[in-house]
Amino acid sequence: MLRPDTLLAPASTFANPSRRQLLGAGMGLALSGVAGLAALPARAADGKYPARPITLVVPFPPGGSVDVMARQYTEPLGRILGVPIVIDNKPGAGGSIGTQFVARSKADGYTLIASSQSSHLANPLVQPNLGYDPIKDFENIAMMGRQPNVLLVHPSVPAKTFAEFVAYLKAQGGQVNFASAGAGSMGQLNAEAFLLATGTRAVHIPYRGGSPHVTAVLANEVQFIFDNLVTFLPHIQAGKLRALAVASPARIAQLPDVPTFAELGHPSLNQTSWTGIAAPAGTPEAVVQALHKAIRTVATEPAMVENLKTRGVIPPEEMSPAAFEKMMSERLVSYGEVVRRANIKPE
Repeated sequence: MLRPDTLLAPASTFANPSRRQLLGAGMGLALSGVAGLAALPARAADGKYPARPITLVVPFPPGGSVDVMARQYTEPLGRILGVPIVIDNKPGAGGSIGTQFVARSKADGYTLIASSQSSHLANPLVQPNLGYDPIKDFENIAMMGRQPNVLLVHPSVPAKTFAEFVAYLKAQGGQVNFASAGAGSMGQLNAEAFLLATGTRAVHIPYRGGSPHVTAVLANEVQFIFDNLVTFLPHIQAGKLRALAVASPARIAQLPDVPTFAELGHPSLNQTSWTGIAAPAGTPEAVVQALHKAIRTVATEPAMVENLKTRGVIPPEEMSPAAFEKMMSERLVSYGEVVRRANIKPE
C-alpha cells in the first residue's frame, strides 16, 4: 500500500521503453546530417519535409483550453517550418475520437495531435477499449505549455486555509461535494488524489463538460473543485471562489498569497497539467526532431513566453521526446494507482 504522501511520486519503472529511449545518446549523431530549420522551406521545394500544409488535430471543441493553446502555436510554428499549420477540431468522447483518428493516420508528419492529460492520461486509464495507446501509438514530440491546477472552495465554506479545509472535510464525514467535468476526467483524478493523500472523503458530482462544472461551484451546488487554474483565475480574482493551494513549481504571480502543495507538505499533489504535440507512431525520426526543434523555438520566443505567462500558463522546459514520453509513462503509473484505489469508473 502506498503512503498517501507518496501517492503521485514518479514511478521508478514504466512501460516498455520506446524506440527513441533505446536509441538514446545515438540520436544526436543519427540526426547530425539533418539540415537546420532555417533551411526547411528550401528543402520543401526539393520534396523534403515539410512540403505541404500540416494539420494539427484538436480533439476538443473550439474555445477550450487545448484549442486555445494550439492556436497560440500555429502561426509562429508555421512561420518557422515554412508551411501553414491548419487546425482541425475533431471533438467527441472526451477527446478520444480525434486522438484515435490521429493514431490511425499516416505517419508522415502531416497529421499531428494537440495532446493533453485528458486524451493521453485520463482517458487511457479510465475508458475501456479506447482504441489507442498513448505511448505505443504516438511519437510524443514536445510540450506547448504546463497549466497549474488549483484547489478552491466556495466562499460559504468556513475553511480559510488548506489545513482548515482538511479538518473541515474530516469533520463533515464525507458530506461535502466536489465537481469535475465528467467521470474519469482529470478534475476527478486530481480531487481523488487529494482525498487519498489527506485521508479525507467527499462526494463526486460529475458534470458534462467544463462550463457546467464551473457554474456548479460558483452556484454552491458543490463546495470544492481541483482543476485547471486558467479556467478559474478570473473567478478567484473576483472573490467568487477561494484558492487554498496551487499545483505549480512556484507560487503564481497572480496569486502570491496562495501556497503550493509542496509548501504544504504534499509534493505528490504538486503536478501541473500539460498540453503537447504528438504524431502517429512510426513517424520518421528526422521529422520528429525537426518538429521538436521548431516547437522548442516557438516556446522560447520572448513573445510566446510572455503570452503564456499572461494566460497563467507555465512555459515548457526543455524536454526531449524520450524524456517527455518517460514523464507520461510515470504519470500513467501513478495516476493509475489513484484510479484503482478510488475505484474510478467511466460514465
